[in-house]
Amino acid sequence: MKKEIIRVGVERPNPNLSLATKFGNLVFVSGQTGRHPTTGEVGKDIREQTRNTLERIKVILGAAGTSLDNVLSAMTHLTRVQDLAAYNEEYAKYFPTDKPARTTVTVATLNSPELLIEITVIAGIPD
Repeated sequence: MKKEIIRVGVERPNPNLSLATKFGNLVFVSGQTGRHPTTGEVGKDIREQTRNTLERIKVILGAAGTSLDNVLSAMTHLTRVQDLAAYNEEYAKYFPTDKPARTTVTVATLNSPELLIEITVIAGIPD
């Protein structure tokens, strides 16, 4: 097996990392933030930023040959603990059943002060 870099056209990817790497039947998606996947605009609140983040992840997983249905693990960073309930509601729309393992932590800040969320996932690629 060999590591493969996943390349996809989402707006404003971080130049210091790969959006995702694939190794065998696993895809490791780098932390994605609340920027819209095509315009790069930052969502106005935690709900919109959560949707933007998960839509970015959906695009990346599609390019790797998998989908949100195959997410095994998610790590979420929120900058405001008071956003947890709204985040959970939006997250549940993308993962209504068979939810992946998840860790959510509150952090002081992300790489830009307007960003409220960052999510990293690991997904499987079905045979």
